[in-house]
Amino acid sequence: MTDNNQKTDRSDRLVVDCVVVDGVRVVTVQGEIDHDVKDALGGALMSEEGAVSPLRVVADLSGVTFIDSSGINILVAAHRRVRDVQGWLRIAGAREPVMRVLQIVGLDTVVTCHPTTEQALNA
Repeated sequence: MTDNNQKTDRSDRLVVDCVVVDGVRVVTVQGEIDHDVKDALGGALMSEEGAVSPLRVVADLSGVTFIDSSGINILVAAHRRVRDVQGWLRIAGAREPVMRVLQIVGLDTVVTCHPTTEQALNA
């Protein structure tokens, strides 16, 4: 593992940890994803404008207790960005309330969801 980098949003409601495992960026998220913390998540999932985007990303949402439309929009944008460079985004470990939101908006039909990070990495 390399590229260990942890960010805590000012509200202390979201912790995002990024590591690279065998060339895959694994973004582990804990807390609530809403409008106030969307930039922390977006920055972890996607590179800055002009920088090379990661080709493969796993978003580990096992520590997420809430997600609103801001979080969904960030996941959709990340999916589009990696897809445009022939990469992929996978979601891992979403708890039932978060998974239900992903299902309601249909994101689970666009981005593959896996029970664990390990399964997402090995899919």
